[in-house]
Amino acid sequence: MEREVTDKETREAALRVFELCRELGLTLTTAESCTGGLVAAAITDCPGSSHVFDRGFVAYSNNAKMAFLGVSKDLLAKHGAVSAECAKAMAAGALSAAGTSIAVSITGIAGPGGGSPEKPVGLVFLAAADRTGNFHARECRFGDLGRDEVRRRSVIAAFALIQELLGAPLSA
Repeated sequence: MEREVTDKETREAALRVFELCRELGLTLTTAESCTGGLVAAAITDCPGSSHVFDRGFVAYSNNAKMAFLGVSKDLLAKHGAVSAECAKAMAAGALSAAGTSIAVSITGIAGPGGGSPEKPVGLVFLAAADRTGNFHARECRFGDLGRDEVRRRSVIAAFALIQELLGAPLSA
């Protein structure tokens, strides 16, 4: 019996991005923190994903962000791992390391703990970048919806951000 990794909404979002990338001849890499590889899992659920998806980085710790994605220690000290600056650096680092056409990154606080008044549970930053220097970034404040729901919504937001970067309509 086959087990589904993602829910219907996430699968549809992944399929839209997969088809768009395949149609445009683009390759994709991911750099994920709080989602722990869920974007990569969703895109690789698409049959034929090897034509589009190159690799995914799960950079959960600050050390991993620095070692694998080239996020600077100074940036992390100044802005923190959960910041727009970190998300942009993660996307740029993934793009550089993988050599793909586009990259998407996610960093945030999925909960249940780890939040603060300045950075509450449900705060997520995403960035998408391409080889021409285009960057799109987004701050999402999902609220304390539970760890699974924050992560699920983050994955869907990442696929929407990729579509935005590529200038594609957000609906199928």
